[in-house]
Amino acid sequence: MTEIIKLLRPQQWIKNLFVFLPLFFDRHLFDAGYLVPCILMFLAFSMAASGIYCFNDIHDAEADQNHHEKRNRPIASGKLSKATGYIVMLVCFILSAAIMCFINRAVFLVVGAYVVMNIAYTLWLKHIAIVDVFVIAVGFVLRVLAGGVATGIHLTHWIVLMTFLLALFLAFAKRRDDVTEFENSGVAIRKTANRYNLRFLNTATSIVGSITMVCYIMYTVSPEVVERFGSPYVYLTSIFVLAGIIRYLQIMTVEIKSGDPTRVMLKDRFIQGCVIGWLLAFALIIYCL
Repeated sequence: MTEIIKLLRPQQWIKNLFVFLPLFFDRHLFDAGYLVPCILMFLAFSMAASGIYCFNDIHDAEADQNHHEKRNRPIASGKLSKATGYIVMLVCFILSAAIMCFINRAVFLVVGAYVVMNIAYTLWLKHIAIVDVFVIAVGFVLRVLAGGVATGIHLTHWIVLMTFLLALFLAFAKRRDDVTEFENSGVAIRKTANRYNLRFLNTATSIVGSITMVCYIMYTVSPEVVERFGSPYVYLTSIFVLAGIIRYLQIMTVEIKSGDPTRVMLKDRFIQGCVIGWLLAFALIIYCL
């Protein structure tokens, strides 16, 4: 059972919290009529994502055996067979579909698109430089879209743009970690490793990080946002966003530990403080003031 749990990678479910963003920004986070379908959407998306992780581990089992960390994965290590992996994958997809039956039909299209895109990513797209990171970013946008579709909340162009840009920034940072390991060990973690180099990735992350910050500031000071939230102080939350981005750049370039954004989020106190500070400040402004 322990190995099956590892195969599901529940720690990665933190990414699926993006489905709650539409509720948060639309001020319906504490409305049960919106919260319940969103929680169901989170569970459904998590099951679908775990199914994809199973497929990825089955497909990449041989390649993972040559990686110093991935070789410990249940299938790569031989602790679980590929047949077991397929069974677990099928169960995950069935559970995801069953949960979505309690939401609405539209969410099947969003989650279905996510599954198909990620299967294509595992089989082909992850071997195409630049396309690979854009696919990852689109996956986060689909998470936000799933939250909007599940609750009937219309997504603004701001939330789509910021989600895409932030995910793209994290994806480029992750690739930089892969390239650093490739240059140090000579072992390519990914086939695209030789299509990137540190100079390019440093430039790409700096550009995307800067655009993300500018986009967020434009969002906070835009007349429509000020009118919507009834507060001119949303821009103050930019402090936490800027601190978080700069800290992540430090982790990427100084500590060289940006290979797993989820691990960074779960372990780095500074990043956690930025996220908590942002959430509390934003919640105070849009819910209380």
